[in-house]
Amino acid sequence: MKRAIVGLSGGVDSAVTALLLKQQGWDVLGLTMSIWDETMPRPATPNNACMGPEDEDIKTITNVAEHIGIPFKVISCVEEYKKIVLGNFKDEYSRGRTPNPCVWCNSLIKFGALPDAAARQGITFDKFATGHYAVIGFDAATNRWQLKKAKDEERDQTYFLYRLTQEQLAKTLFPLGGYTKAEIRQIAAQNNLPVAAKQDSQDFYCGDYNDILKFPPKPGNIVDKSGKIIGRHEGIWNFTIGKRKGLTGGGTHKPLYVVKIDAARNEITAGYKEDLYSKTMLVEDINWLSIPQPNGIIKAAVKIRRQAQEAAAIINPLPGNKARVDFEEPQMSVTAGQSAVFYEGALVLGGGGII
Repeated sequence: MKRAIVGLSGGVDSAVTALLLKQQGWDVLGLTMSIWDETMPRPATPNNACMGPEDEDIKTITNVAEHIGIPFKVISCVEEYKKIVLGNFKDEYSRGRTPNPCVWCNSLIKFGALPDAAARQGITFDKFATGHYAVIGFDAATNRWQLKKAKDEERDQTYFLYRLTQEQLAKTLFPLGGYTKAEIRQIAAQNNLPVAAKQDSQDFYCGDYNDILKFPPKPGNIVDKSGKIIGRHEGIWNFTIGKRKGLTGGGTHKPLYVVKIDAARNEITAGYKEDLYSKTMLVEDINWLSIPQPNGIIKAAVKIRRQAQEAAAIINPLPGNKARVDFEEPQMSVTAGQSAVFYEGALVLGGGGII
């Protein structure tokens, strides 16, 4: 019998993942990733996706595992999470960029440190499974594993998974990729899972990001596009492109938005909504996932934020694993530090970090 280890989070998606695999005849072992320690802030709101404390989640997972009839273990990834995810989070904000911690957590922690730590503990397995909404396939023509969108595009999570490697895809299962969220809820209810009606987890952290950053104040200027000082700020990490809160002045009644963050000058530039649009951006550290690295320009649909609509663009690969992306139509609030993910229909071609 083949063995699958399943990342159990305490939510309905991972619980149904374990249930489906057991029903399919897999030998299932649940793994719970522990990342909480007392140096982290306690969230002001419940259902944080990644930021403990984990006591209640572990109680819930215990009940789920007992109900399904599978064993489970808690695997500590505390140090890896602090170094990789929170370290990147702090570094990016200090540089005036806006990171997406879920991208790094998925590729380097959930699909990296967690199964690696399990293997070091002598846990053998054939596949690693999670409750992500995505589909994995294999293309014999290119001899590559491919990542594709889930059936439920509203729940599709491929934007957060584009940094997975061929090796990771080869040993991963996404049992929920062919279901809608409503169907998963129904399966959970029909099988009397204790999390059938549990509320979905929310963002990476639902409190004030300064609780995590813990940067001392670093006052600087807020300027308009001409360089005229129109205000002051207490730290560039309090701002992101497109933000309005904290901006005043400018000499008109038109709303002001953050249009540029200059870490070297410790300066925020404010402008108007029309100043937020751009047709070109640069992307770095590209992971070509479902296709080999292209030799020339390609057309693709590009998503610049999880909630953004895909936009038609031409991708021109550049030296140093970079690319220039030229959109057919201007895009609003292209933000350094966020991810640009390239699609061809349901297929995830790859993606990289916006410069």
